[in-house]
Amino acid sequence: MTSVLLDYKRVLAVDDEPDVLETIEELLYMCEVVKASSFEEAKEILEREYFDIAILDIMGVDGYKLLEIANRRGITAVMLTAHALSPEDTEKSFKEGAASYVPKEKVSEITTYLSDVLEAKEQGKSTWSRWLDRFGAFYDRKFGPRWKMKAQELIENGGMWE
Repeated sequence: MTSVLLDYKRVLAVDDEPDVLETIEELLYMCEVVKASSFEEAKEILEREYFDIAILDIMGVDGYKLLEIANRRGITAVMLTAHALSPEDTEKSFKEGAASYVPKEKVSEITTYLSDVLEAKEQGKSTWSRWLDRFGAFYDRKFGPRWKMKAQELIENGGMWE
């Protein structure tokens, strides 16, 4: 089912690390992947072309500014990060309109996460609806169980995961 949801989708992958871009392109073989390695390049592409999904690194390419552009253009954006991996940046990504937030060390499963987003959109659910199931245990190991307390407001208000 994963590849069916992604078949023929146009994906913009933005990262300043060439190996990450190559990995994304290989994993998303069923998609048309356009790559950008700088903020300027990505901004120009985002402003003139349409994509089903944009995968945006945060550090090195000013991912949050690119997220603003993607949101303005109606392009679903997923944040992918290593250096900005924190509960705070996860919450910031949610609040600023990202469809999901994926740690780079989980990039090998990017098709699953993108499929989750597309499926949620098709069903009219929050694109974050499976995020806690996918990353809750990872965050518990990385940040300890107390990270959930920081996100409690979002959990209680049904924001992030419902």
